[in-house]
Amino acid sequence: MGKSKVLVVGATGYIGRRIVKASLAQGHTTYVLQRPEIGLDIEKLQMLLSFKKEGAILVEGSFSDHKGLVDAVKKVDVVICTMSGVHFRSHNILLQLKLVEAIKEAGNVKRFLPSEFGMDPSRMEHALEPGNETFDQKMVIRRAIEDANVPFTYVIANCFGGYFAGNLSQFATLVPPRVKVTLYGDGNVKAIFMDEDDVATYTIKTIDDPRTLNKTLYVAPPENILSQRQLVEKWEKLIGRQLEKTSISGQDILAMLKGTDDIGAKAGLGHFYHIFYEGCLTNFDIKEEGHEEASKLYPDVNYTRMEQYLKIYV
Repeated sequence: MGKSKVLVVGATGYIGRRIVKASLAQGHTTYVLQRPEIGLDIEKLQMLLSFKKEGAILVEGSFSDHKGLVDAVKKVDVVICTMSGVHFRSHNILLQLKLVEAIKEAGNVKRFLPSEFGMDPSRMEHALEPGNETFDQKMVIRRAIEDANVPFTYVIANCFGGYFAGNLSQFATLVPPRVKVTLYGDGNVKAIFMDEDDVATYTIKTIDDPRTLNKTLYVAPPENILSQRQLVEKWEKLIGRQLEKTSISGQDILAMLKGTDDIGAKAGLGHFYHIFYEGCLTNFDIKEEGHEEASKLYPDVNYTRMEQYLKIYV
């Protein structure tokens, strides 16, 4: 059986660019949607052209042109959407609904992977406001996919290393501290930290795999299921010294959430609360019907452990 042809929507984004590279690396004919909305964004254009140099095929398409979008979808077997839905970009949710309509009309797509790649929205009905809106919107997309009988795979990638591991999960920085670190509670609640390139590799592995059809894939390799304290210890070993540790309580996080009017900050604080106090990434058993774990399905992938990930920051 030949490899599927893939269309990546949102290819210039944080995870999208990695999905394109992984698709090409695994030998798929890879199309990238080139939207006229990029306007004069030279960096996005240069990135698209770099994909072309690497072998991707640029296909023009706009969400304001339904027929053109359908025509783009008809060129491929698999559509992967990686447009960000962070911080209430409801406009992007509406665009995904248009994409679902185009896929439904085209009728040829054998797999659609919507823009998820984070926490599992189906487990976040209790999420704190205003961060709950992100999860609610993702569930709207899921219902639209399933109502349209579009074949799917939902990819749950948990915590991207660049946002949660490289900074030891500290607020307001993307680099690890070298003197002081704040622990959430006792720092012992387990989370799941992933190299973004590995997320892309696992994602592309799924698209021709019948085991992941109409299922949720959790990217949760066992050696990357770590507490924040364990992550800090790995960093301390790399730099050869102990950090001064302070702790912030869950009540303090909730008070910070209530005390700010910054919508993005409120959403982020809520996510941190769910991850590092409630343990929402690890307080359930993946072994449910309709769920698979990536590293078990694809043991050939030598995924990046967090001590390796952190070395670049030394």
